[in-house]
Amino acid sequence: MNIPFSPPDISDIELNEVIDTLKSGWLTTGPKTKLFENKIAQYTGTSMGVCLNSATAAMELTLRLLGVGEGDEVITSAYTYTATASVIEHVGAKIVLVDTKKNSFHVDYEQLEKAITPRTKAIIPVDIAGVMCDYEKLFEIANKMRGLFNPSNKLQKALGRIIIIADAAHSFGATYKGKRSGSLADFTCFSFHAVKNITTGEGGAVTWRDIPGIDNQEIYNHFMLLSLHGQSKDALAKTKLGGWEYDIIIPAYKCNMTDIMASLGLGQLQRYPELLERRKQIIKMYDKAVKQAGIEVMEHYTDEYSSSGHLYLTRIPIKNESLRNVLIEKMAKRGIATNVHYKPLPMHTAYKKLGFQINDFPNAFDMYRNEVSLPLHTQLKDEDVEYVINNFLEILKESIYHYVT
Repeated sequence: MNIPFSPPDISDIELNEVIDTLKSGWLTTGPKTKLFENKIAQYTGTSMGVCLNSATAAMELTLRLLGVGEGDEVITSAYTYTATASVIEHVGAKIVLVDTKKNSFHVDYEQLEKAITPRTKAIIPVDIAGVMCDYEKLFEIANKMRGLFNPSNKLQKALGRIIIIADAAHSFGATYKGKRSGSLADFTCFSFHAVKNITTGEGGAVTWRDIPGIDNQEIYNHFMLLSLHGQSKDALAKTKLGGWEYDIIIPAYKCNMTDIMASLGLGQLQRYPELLERRKQIIKMYDKAVKQAGIEVMEHYTDEYSSSGHLYLTRIPIKNESLRNVLIEKMAKRGIATNVHYKPLPMHTAYKKLGFQINDFPNAFDMYRNEVSLPLHTQLKDEDVEYVINNFLEILKESIYHYVT
């Protein structure tokens, strides 16, 4: 058996969309990208969306749009991938990391509130594994702390409080209290990387809630400027007869999505309801077997929320990194790829150099040291899932026996 961790699920629908794009003669940002943006907005229940080349670009450009920079602070979780925090460094603001709640993969909201200062401009919560954060609690905190907020540009003044920017790299299609990811935070940033539920190869998108007094088209246009060198016209607009001339408004960046990428996404979006359902079926199979064995798992489906089912996070009974790593190696020898989500940021060299120490984040470390992510993707057959379960439980039992004896 050879079971990869998260291969892309590509069908003839996606292939035909890409072929159609290649035959059209339009490969870069054009009609397919604009259509994909509209489809994303419709799916998430928002007015507009912007497609970019990664979720990292989506978060960074959102911070830049909001005028976040030197002298500002942005709060995020210590338990995440580096992209969530590195974008804060990119814009010149101070990274403020907060520990997770005890026995939780999500940020500790009480500690988050205590971390807010007059310099705090934004919070980037992380929808880990496809399970959304408590956005009601986040907005409650942001509104409670309005008195400390010092706006420094038009958008900040319009919002009048700390801005919630969701790292929703994992949660496209998830819901929280009946609302889809993309429609709850002030701005929501998605990933369409090759390992995500919906892929465009590389890629990302931003959606946002309507802001009183702010024209959505103005926000969209600003994203366009930031993502394409600050150019006043994109390539599509310049193709109009006599429409060659353009201006450079700001010396900006290059992180647009192409029509080739968007055509993949359009095909994936057509199939997404069935892909989400299959992920749910696999999670139920895992839950039934793994929970009976006394292994803790992240809950994906409750009366309050429904996950996108992006990752299956387990916590083995003994909190020991070495034991966990041996288990992963033994699974690999049986052809099963597993992973760890995540090594907390303060454990990485880059963040140690910024002054962070893992001792200050005991809950995040506690979640990490016995976490194992099992394969979860829509190309898994039921017999593949059974093979993963049987070997996982068998190897875990053997490993624990040798550890305690």
